[in-house]
Amino acid sequence: MTKELLQWFARAKRPMPWRASPAPYACWLSEIMMQQTTYQTVLPYFERFLEKFPSVEALATADERDVLKAWEGMGYYARARNLHKAARQIAATGWPRTAAEWSAIPGVGPYTAAALASVLAGEKVPVVDGNVARVFARYWRLGDDFRKLPARARLAERLQPHIARTDAPGDFNQAMMELGALVCTPANPSCGECPLARACAARKAGVQADYPRRAEKKPLPVRKLTAAVVTDGKGKVLLVENREGGLLKGLWELPSVEPAGEQVQVFSHFRLEMSVMRATHTARFVDPNAVPLATATRKVLARCGLL
Repeated sequence: MTKELLQWFARAKRPMPWRASPAPYACWLSEIMMQQTTYQTVLPYFERFLEKFPSVEALATADERDVLKAWEGMGYYARARNLHKAARQIAATGWPRTAAEWSAIPGVGPYTAAALASVLAGEKVPVVDGNVARVFARYWRLGDDFRKLPARARLAERLQPHIARTDAPGDFNQAMMELGALVCTPANPSCGECPLARACAARKAGVQADYPRRAEKKPLPVRKLTAAVVTDGKGKVLLVENREGGLLKGLWELPSVEPAGEQVQVFSHFRLEMSVMRATHTARFVDPNAVPLATATRKVLARCGLL
């Protein structure tokens, strides 16, 4: 398996700017950006971010608002805040090398730690992300729920002897991830192109679509609010900075309003029926291009032609 994966990766891997000459800052930045986000989405953000913050020292000394603005549009903003916090730690103490050292960095979990340690320092520790879990859930017909950490840990243990056989652990890890991204896809996997097809248990049984196993998803709760779009006629928009914490901390949002009753006024030639809305905010008029916007706010302003 190890040999087949590495041979396939050598000819099939996608060119990525951080692969040609792996450097700690670029590799770390790419791994954080690619959490929950596809490569196609990440690439332009990666290039712009690297241009604005060309080193870990530049990122460490940046204002958080500027970091969030550069991240705007990718979502999961906790990643950006952790990235900024981690940059300060790394600038002060130096770059980690082992997976254990990487695990002490904010925003770095077991998968990211293994990826960085293997690529940058040659540590033989396997990665397990969604792509890898899908590949080997099918390859070995594993019924685990790989959204849970214990299942991922067990798969890492099973992959350990295979990565131990190579002197290129970084390539081995990237090969597993690349196989899941390009060939062993969630729907309609290209088994004819897979270097592991011969020994794949799910392919032999014709049940690729049944793996990995997934628990039934619960419906998401729905929250509704009414937001106001108010401009000053000079390009500024009434916005509120979220200072309360949570997912949107540090981002700017449209002020929300709530119903405050109805008001009727009768004139000589018409009847006015007014729906009254009420808002209590520390909102102010700001240039929406100068502050980091929550995704929903950015989409609304773009639809209104204000961005």
